[in-house]
Amino acid sequence: MLETLTADTVWMLLACSVAFLLGGLVKGTLGVGLPLVAVPLLSLILGGHRAIALVVAPVIYSNLLQALEGGLLKDSVRRFWPMMLAQTVFTVLTIQLTLDLSARDFNQMVAFSVLLALALMTFTPQFTISPGREKWASALVGGLSGLMGGVSSLTGPIIITYLMSLKLQREEFVGCISIIYLAAAVPMYLTMYGYGRMENADLVSSVIGLLPMALGLAAGKRLRTRLSEKAFRRVLYVFLLILSVLLVLR
Repeated sequence: MLETLTADTVWMLLACSVAFLLGGLVKGTLGVGLPLVAVPLLSLILGGHRAIALVVAPVIYSNLLQALEGGLLKDSVRRFWPMMLAQTVFTVLTIQLTLDLSARDFNQMVAFSVLLALALMTFTPQFTISPGREKWASALVGGLSGLMGGVSSLTGPIIITYLMSLKLQREEFVGCISIIYLAAAVPMYLTMYGYGRMENADLVSSVIGLLPMALGLAAGKRLRTRLSEKAFRRVLYVFLLILSVLLVLR
């Protein structure tokens, strides 16, 4: 029993460590992208349900720090509450609707989400939202990101594309997006835990994953000064494309 438990635990921690090391490397280099790398990589090894559960600690921890440092909590909630509300509702509903999906179907939905994210990051749609339409647009974006989040937890590309259309200043952008991410993550993980998609062992492994994430983050910050962002993005896109294909074929 001890040998089986040890083998299972070592395998899960190794997979978690490698995924978060690479996720931290990407985030340290580009400033974003931890779940975008960690979730599909873990999905390939452990399955989509468990992969999403294992990113809980790094996602909440990193976004909570940014949300508190930005000092924009009240302003962000006042401005983007339609997005946060729609995002929460659609995330919870999507999780409920996908409870009976097989592991293969769930992995394919994660793969589709990664491909959609790649398309948004590659082509970067350009549009402008007028102040009079912002609340309705925010609600629509919240609904779309909730659907994507409930399936894969990868809400970032949709939200980033939308916030870029609002022409926010850099510090305002970082502060707002971390609060929006946090508002999406908390109900998503609570719902997953309530439906049994997340277990206590996953939470422990996720907390342990903070260490390799920090190592990757530090390495990524050093790499940022030695490798052009354009070249790194090309490597990242090819890597994610390969992961998506493998998830579909798995």
